[in-house]
Formats: sequence, structure tokens, C-alpha cells
Amino acid sequence: QVQLVESGGGLVQAGGSLRLSCTASGTIFSINAMGWYRQPPGKQRELVATITSGGSTNYADSVKGRFTISRDNAKNTVYLQMNSLKPEDTAVYYCNADITRSTGRSSGYWGQGTQVTVSS
Repeated sequence: QVQLVESGGGLVQAGGSLRLSCTASGTIFSINAMGWYRQPPGKQRELVATITSGGSTNYADSVKGRFTISRDNAKNTVYLQMNSLKPEDTAVYYCNADITRSTGRSSGYWGQGTQVTVSS
């Protein structure tokens, strides 16, 4: 079994900051790419940022320069530092990880989601 548990969401005023965390646990051999996605109210889930096991990052244009993704491989944890938040960043944020289990099989896993609300 593999679980991803997110934390750090909440309510913040426009211009504020939040830091999301996501920790993977279970029968993990290795974690490949990790990432954050979000689903705004009434819209489809969209990519926010990804990071490879080697630390290469990729961002959606809408968050470049404001959000920073990072990871601690020793803790199986990925972070999303969100600065200069805007009301349009309001969404449920989901963690995703491509994990190789001890069986040698790789699969994608999702966290349960954490709500981020930015007030104007």
C-alpha cells in the first residue's frame, strides 16, 4: 500500500503565502517524478508544477515566479511554496507521485487534496 498525505492548505488574503506539503508512505522502493495539480471550482484539474527525482522542475505559466516546488528525497516529501497568491489560485490542490514499489511495479498515486482559498 502507498499513501500520499497532504497538508498546509487554508484561507489566505490576496498577496499572502502558503506552503503545501505532501508525504508518501508505504512499500516504496523509489519515487520518480512528483508534482502538484489543482482543480478550481467548476473547472478541470490542471498542472501546477512538477519535479523529477534529480530536481528538474516545470511550472504552469500562471504560477511561474510565484510558486516554488521542492522535494526532500530522504523524507519522501514534496513541497509547494506559494507566494503572491491571487484569488484565481483558489482550488483544491492535489499531490501526485510516480512511485516504484518493492515489487518493481511503477504507478501514479494521488493525495486526497487540500483546499486553498484566496480572498480578495
